[in-house]
Amino acid sequence: MGAPRASACSIACCRCSRSDAARPVQAAPATARWTSRRYTVRSVAGGRTWGDRAGARILITVGEDTSAGELRENWVLVHEMVHLAFPSMTGHEWVEEGLATYVEPLVRARAGLIAPEEIWRWLLWGVPRGLDGLGGRGLDEASGWAASYWGGAAFCFLADVRIRERTGNRKSLDDALRGIVRAGGNVTVSWPIERAFEAGDRATGVPVLAELYATMGKGGTRVDLASLWKQLGVSSSGDRIVYADSAPLATVRKGMTNGDRAAPAARPLGEGPR
Repeated sequence: MGAPRASACSIACCRCSRSDAARPVQAAPATARWTSRRYTVRSVAGGRTWGDRAGARILITVGEDTSAGELRENWVLVHEMVHLAFPSMTGHEWVEEGLATYVEPLVRARAGLIAPEEIWRWLLWGVPRGLDGLGGRGLDEASGWAASYWGGAAFCFLADVRIRERTGNRKSLDDALRGIVRAGGNVTVSWPIERAFEAGDRATGVPVLAELYATMGKGGTRVDLASLWKQLGVSSSGDRIVYADSAPLATVRKGMTNGDRAAPAARPLGEGPR
């Protein structure tokens, strides 16, 4: 696609500096590695990402009274940047929105923009809503915010857990996404969903994405979330997130939180503590 075109973030009406506006991007190198090489960020109404042969574009809203602290805490730009790193889909919007919903807090926590507990606070809150929103339907029939955004995020969450569990925590959804980008997939191209998942599975060495799509894409899938949270060693108590580091998949949880692929190998899903 030629040399990268410099990104531009117009903040003329925002009461903060250009460097403040750019900090969420600079602080998330993992996202930057996944993105299209040519992109433009502008401050206009809406929050949208799209691409074509000329490159990729993000439109966001920055209010005139926005502070540097509010920019740092806001999730919108990181969410939109995740869209840069996945092919455009027709009829499978759930995977585009679900991926951005799942990956955004991971990127922000790993970059130090939010506390790690926020990852699990949102997953504990959102994944059950996504599965309930599907109402027994497959993801390809998803409609409405809960089913599309959090149903898709539930797919990504389950895929991440299973990839890490089956590879002894050596590979993850991160590797799958980078593999898709290496294969040429980003928002400037339109791919069948099967092509994207094939590239992702090739990068991890396990066919988790294809297998999970076969069960969740066309029909409803029952997930014992209570058991899975227990296996991961995470729960909530009031406003607190509580960890159990003796849980069989605690290393998977830590790897998801920290992006540490060198974490100790995980025990198989469903196996109790040794």
